[in-house]
Amino acid sequence: MMAMSEFELKALMLLSLDGDENAYRCLLGILRHLLESYFKRRLASNAQDTDDLIQDTLLALHQRRITYDRERPFTAWFFTIARHKLVDHHRRRGGRSVVSLELVEGVADGYSEDAILASMDVERLLSGIPAWQSELIRRVRLEGRSVAETAAASGKTEAMVKVSVHRGIKALAARLRGERGENG
Repeated sequence: MMAMSEFELKALMLLSLDGDENAYRCLLGILRHLLESYFKRRLASNAQDTDDLIQDTLLALHQRRITYDRERPFTAWFFTIARHKLVDHHRRRGGRSVVSLELVEGVADGYSEDAILASMDVERLLSGIPAWQSELIRRVRLEGRSVAETAAASGKTEAMVKVSVHRGIKALAARLRGERGENG
């Protein structure tokens, strides 16, 4: 199973909300892997606790899925549920559980909470520039498509794609520095 982006996980969630049972089963399987890694890194307890937390979180997801705001990032919403379940777990244990401080760089099956959070940061940044420009940046810089391919798909000239991507990146950099760019 390969790592999935925020975009792909959100798409599965949206399909699930629209009644696609296969998408929902697929989403639950992927989330199970994410949760296994997430809880193992945070618990110094046995595998049973991890399994219980995974089940509790997936059940909470199922029960609360109708409350998901389709306009918001899915993984932020989902990991909020997971964090609440972890806090509840520690409260039930009277706060005596030891949280593992060891950081694991590689997560099973290529999933990484850090990678998902980084992807969310990129999406948040891209939301601050015009949608057409962020889409060009996504295609060329994030997906690795060629300028020619992106130009053909977007109906813009190659020169326009190059200039738009360059200016968009420049605006994002200015935003990161706290400046107001030409798009902000």
